[in-house]
Amino acid sequence: MNWYKKSKNRLAINIYVVPRSSKSEIIGIYNDSLKIKLKSPPVDNAANEELIRFLADKLKIPKKNIEITKGRNQKKKIISIEQYGLNALQWLHANI
Repeated sequence: MNWYKKSKNRLAINIYVVPRSSKSEIIGIYNDSLKIKLKSPPVDNAANEELIRFLADKLKIPKKNIEITKGRNQKKKIISIEQYGLNALQWLHANI
């Protein structure tokens, strides 16, 4: 299985989140997921909000285009990115 699936206007990415890290960063591929460390704790939706902010900033797309579609209360999540463009996918490949 691949860590992402793309369709015409949507990109679905398997994410493995490590909250309460010293800094927010992309680590690489881990068990068919993109592993991301986040500074925020998994309390009151803080880590989910930081994940969306972090990806929007790195991929240079609006936060409203990113949605957690599965695993809101788990370390393993699936996010959906609408209208991501090729630049976002190229950036992910270059930075893992």
